[in-house]
Amino acid sequence: MAKQSKRYRALAGKNPAVKTLVPLQTAVEKIKTFNNTKFDQTVEIHMRLGIDPKQADQIIRGSVVLPHGIGRTQRVAVFAKGELAKAAQEAGADFVGQEDLAAKIKDGWTDFDVCIAAPDMMGLVGPLGRVLGPRGLMPSPRAGTVTADVAKVVKEYKAGKVEFRNDNGGIVHAIVGKMSFDAAKLKENIETFISFVQGLKPNTCKGQYLKGIALCGTMSPSVHVVAS
Repeated sequence: MAKQSKRYRALAGKNPAVKTLVPLQTAVEKIKTFNNTKFDQTVEIHMRLGIDPKQADQIIRGSVVLPHGIGRTQRVAVFAKGELAKAAQEAGADFVGQEDLAAKIKDGWTDFDVCIAAPDMMGLVGPLGRVLGPRGLMPSPRAGTVTADVAKVVKEYKAGKVEFRNDNGGIVHAIVGKMSFDAAKLKENIETFISFVQGLKPNTCKGQYLKGIALCGTMSPSVHVVAS
């Protein structure tokens, strides 16, 4: 177990007990009191879902544009050619290519946050799964990163789109902003994300779908939210 800093332990002492649930507004206000580091901490959300991760039809995966972004500009790599490549560049993509880009990634280069591919590029991108997959960067139709409208998706990610997928424990993790965000904006981002994930409930999921929500900063204790 990682050793906790004196600062972390002090904050944890002020934090509600693990099993204490608070309304979202209270949780956001609490999280913002933890903003005492020398850098602007990222705020994360962790949602525990009542799904069976082993069932393919219960995988929760997708992407959503948060109304106030995530507080940083994401670096976007795009596999496209011709007019689509030009459109991606004009939309603000950081890296656009074909065989040249694939060769760099095959050698281990992954200096980007999002990878988008035009459908006709998947024959080239597919073999890169060994590199991109473990890093959560593999383009996917379900996540909206395999698309004919690459320019639109590039703009969405630049505007604050976040991608997510449940882990083996049925928990979804995502970035929802920065500590420096105004409380109202941070709350709106979180509400947007929660609502989106709730709308993805599989028909085969029986019983309680949303089992728990926790918010935390990069170097701060978590606060547990009332799940409605």
